[in-house]
Amino acid sequence: MAEQAHTLGQVDFSTHVLSLATTAMIALGKMPAPDGEARELDLETARHLTDVLGVLELKTKGNLDEAEAKLLASLIYDLRVACVDAEKAQRG
Repeated sequence: MAEQAHTLGQVDFSTHVLSLATTAMIALGKMPAPDGEARELDLETARHLTDVLGVLELKTKGNLDEAEAKLLASLIYDLRVACVDAEKAQRG
């Protein structure tokens, strides 16, 4: 059986953090999953991925270009707000 070539594309810092943020947004139900299936709210995963992005921000401080730093800060802010909103909605 011949294997089909699969190209994922180049990975850079922005692509990586966008991937983590997208997964968190899917866990929050703010974006559809790649397969189009609905997912249940997974606040624990969303919080974890948001914390991972926060660690990346802390550990890369001073080593990112301006666009990367702004992207990361914006993603973290948006995810933190979305997590708080999801938690409030879950509580009723």
